[in-house]
Amino acid sequence: MAELGRKFLYRIFCVVALIIALYLLVDLYLSHTLDIKVMVLFGIVFSVIIFGFFDWAQNYAALRRQEQELKIYKLYIKPMEELTKDIRARQHEFDNHMNAILNMHVTIGDYDELVKAQSAYCKDIYGDKSRCNPALLRISDKILAGFLYSKIISAPAFIDIDIQVLSQEIVTPVSEHALVEIIGTLTDNAFEAATPQKNQVEMVLDARNDKLIFMIKNQVENLTMSEISHFFEKGFTTKNNREDRGLGLYQANQIAKRHKGEITVELLEQAEGQEICFGVKI
Repeated sequence: MAELGRKFLYRIFCVVALIIALYLLVDLYLSHTLDIKVMVLFGIVFSVIIFGFFDWAQNYAALRRQEQELKIYKLYIKPMEELTKDIRARQHEFDNHMNAILNMHVTIGDYDELVKAQSAYCKDIYGDKSRCNPALLRISDKILAGFLYSKIISAPAFIDIDIQVLSQEIVTPVSEHALVEIIGTLTDNAFEAATPQKNQVEMVLDARNDKLIFMIKNQVENLTMSEISHFFEKGFTTKNNREDRGLGLYQANQIAKRHKGEITVELLEQAEGQEICFGVKI
């Protein structure tokens, strides 16, 4: 409260200083005389005004950052709560499946038939695996966890997503707003490039030496190194629909550079075809 009062009084002083400065300028214009005392007073008043302006600009920028981070928090804390509920629900399902497997011997007397039935049941459970990843629940950055979970569950059903969390302590000086901008661009691009035939997307989340490390890899077709060399140029795109395109990677790279981070890209030639891998260290 005292801080708010101080800022309020300071702004009033700046307004009074501005009025005095205007008065001195008008007086100088009308009298056509240059008084050294008046000029010193004018210099002091003008310095106060300039300082006040920069103070206001910094406070406004900080307020905008806080508003953006609060917006991100409200947007992705709900998916984090949904992730928690989903994992709890899966725990109940797991208990039911275990009971079903353990009690098969009651209805199946033959050992070979029992093994066959249990194997078929386990394969069916594995084939129906959920996109819910318990590892996301344990990472320290809950906003990032909620964001990634919201991306995963909203992705097209045909995409096979594998996410690995190598470090639960996500430590980085970069704001959640900047992380969401960068990682969101990369995940959106990977999901948009996926097809029912080329549907593999891999993600790795890690943190080392107070830096976040994120890797995302997806399958692509007919991509050349010449095209990759232009990926971070403003306006460049390989997508068919070029309207409002070609800004995502450029903006993500600019954000990474502002925070002394980097985004790398690599084209991999695999037996199944091409894969493109983006890495973020920030």
